[in-house]
Amino acid sequence: MPAADGSVGVAAIGYAFMGKAHSGAWRNVNAYFDVPRVRRQVLVGRNQAAVSAAAERFGWDETATDWRAVLERDDIDIVDIMTPGHLHAEIAIAALQAGKHVIVEKPLANSLEQAIAMAAAAEAANANGQRAIVNFNYRRVPAVALAKQLIDEGRIGPIRHVRASYLQDWLADPSSPMSWRLRKEEAGSGALGDLGSHLTDLVLHLTGESITELSGGMRTFVTERPSGESGDGAIGGKGGADGPMEAVTVDDAAWATAQLSGGGVAQLEVTRMARGRKNGLRIELYGELGSIAFDLERLNELEFFDGAAGDGRQGFTRILVTEAGHPWVGAWWPDGHIIGWEHAFTHQFAQLLTDLRDGGESSPSFADGLAVQRVLDAIERSALAGGSPVRV
Repeated sequence: MPAADGSVGVAAIGYAFMGKAHSGAWRNVNAYFDVPRVRRQVLVGRNQAAVSAAAERFGWDETATDWRAVLERDDIDIVDIMTPGHLHAEIAIAALQAGKHVIVEKPLANSLEQAIAMAAAAEAANANGQRAIVNFNYRRVPAVALAKQLIDEGRIGPIRHVRASYLQDWLADPSSPMSWRLRKEEAGSGALGDLGSHLTDLVLHLTGESITELSGGMRTFVTERPSGESGDGAIGGKGGADGPMEAVTVDDAAWATAQLSGGGVAQLEVTRMARGRKNGLRIELYGELGSIAFDLERLNELEFFDGAAGDGRQGFTRILVTEAGHPWVGAWWPDGHIIGWEHAFTHQFAQLLTDLRDGGESSPSFADGLAVQRVLDAIERSALAGGSPVRV
């Protein structure tokens, strides 16, 4: 529970790509938002030398190599999990049972069965005032939050069609070496879980609907890679390692055509093989009255088409989402100054800390993560069935 001064202690488990992003958010959240003070208490990793170097660089008070021992500490209130997916369920459930609040990087789990168990543990812990969230941080991009406001206000009307894609190219080179992200036993899936989880969450979150049925597919284009590791498989990782080859056991690309509960249709595609696309997430929502589009590579902009405009005056409006009245923006810089990808993590943690202080429910919840996992599972089942339609 929080210290006498109201501060909260955080233990972060993982220190590579996401460890860097989360550490920066924990560092900045008190500087820009009026939330309980954070103590960056302990950074946890298996390699003592590596985690010690990361803790010094990122500003953590101490380190540990045994996450189980960390869960027993009274000075830890929040456990922030950034491990490969196969460890999410074990650590998160144990942390919840130890009375901690929990953050898990997306996707929630490697399998539907694990996600169901995690959601059940979170529901039980919620009765004790604990909160558990999945870090679908793109919900916390101000332009995406504005899109949600406009949709909820009915500005585009009932949604007819959604087009959503997430395209990267960091695995387009066949000589790029193996990482844990390319092993099913550690990552669960490839582009499907890594990118498809973000994309699916945005579709569900923005529409406020569920996906009821879909037809999907998956493809692995490079079936083996040099066995030399490429760090944690971060975007832009370079390859060329010599040595024996290792089989790739996850997908390079995945896609689906889905039925929305409101009667509309959604098309989703993800790949890590799109040359020239570095972090190209784009979502377009077309409604009876208007349309909205967002592109992550233009993170501060939102495209809005108002179908109510008169003839001769219709067209997409570019909204620069940098005004103090836009979600979260006022905490940063004067109007008109852009923010970046990393700010979404700070916004997510600020929201969680606000919810903990005020007793509010937190999102994206483990139940939200489970809803995403059901869609990912359905895409995989459809792919295994040759693209046949399956219920979600």
